[in-house]
Amino acid sequence: MLAVAPLLPSAAHAAAPQVRTQAPGFYRMMLGDFEITALSDGTVPQTVSEVATHTTPQRVEELLARDHLEDPVELSINAFLVNTGTALVLVDTGVGGFFGPDVGGRLQQSLRAAGYQPEQIDVVLLTHIHSDHSGGLMSGAQQAFPNAVLQVHSREADFWLGRDNKAKEPVDPKYFEEARAMVGPYQGAGKLKTFGDGDAIVPGIRAVPTPGHTPGHSAYVIASRGQRLVLWGDLMHFGSVQLREPSVTVSYDVNARAAAAQRARAFAEAAERGDLIGLAHMPFPGLGRLGTEGKNYRWIPANYSSGQRW
Repeated sequence: MLAVAPLLPSAAHAAAPQVRTQAPGFYRMMLGDFEITALSDGTVPQTVSEVATHTTPQRVEELLARDHLEDPVELSINAFLVNTGTALVLVDTGVGGFFGPDVGGRLQQSLRAAGYQPEQIDVVLLTHIHSDHSGGLMSGAQQAFPNAVLQVHSREADFWLGRDNKAKEPVDPKYFEEARAMVGPYQGAGKLKTFGDGDAIVPGIRAVPTPGHTPGHSAYVIASRGQRLVLWGDLMHFGSVQLREPSVTVSYDVNARAAAAQRARAFAEAAERGDLIGLAHMPFPGLGRLGTEGKNYRWIPANYSSGQRW
């Protein structure tokens, strides 16, 4: 019987080095005639037990463990690009450089990898003005989307940009400073436009008021040829916890009671309708549906599609 030498790499071929970096993140799908592109701004670590309210650290730990997670959780930061065929609309802009190096700040890279340039954006919609949604509006001292009109609910703009609110509201002053740093340049250039409850933004995109997390927090209903996508912003932060216990709130809710009520309503409606949902902080690409699980809910990720024939 012949001896068989083990198949080992020769000295001439060293092991391939590990790359250890992610590619730019985008995921594309069609919604009727509209092209939807989910864009990754990267992730941010969050110690859920420290920011979750109306619960206990022990309960949070238990709920995270059910999904094989532990604190701190690496939370996705997602934005969504809607090409209606006549308008290119970006919903939320990620965190930019606000959270420091290697935390978020990848939206521009993902946008370009998806085949678009920031100069092509016609409208930027903010679900709200917290820095992980508005931080990407600026690139240094320049507007990151120089040809875009920035739109936000009038209550949101009034709250964060109002002259006296910083002093009278029980909110960390840094949020007001960040809002003015990001939104202020667009306002000064005459590129800030506000809307009201239920207003249409462009044909096929409508704002839905969901105040609570912030006073002017808005969801957006995207509709084409009978198909719907609802972009929820921060109606939910931590799926492993809040899907099972929707009453759990977060310390940066401006009005925690209202935020919990909005979440309960949105969960029930989404589960009943079967709408596709886009979430800012569910694992990328943040697209899926809600199903019921007793009195609670479960996340059903959108089925992956390559979107083309190879």
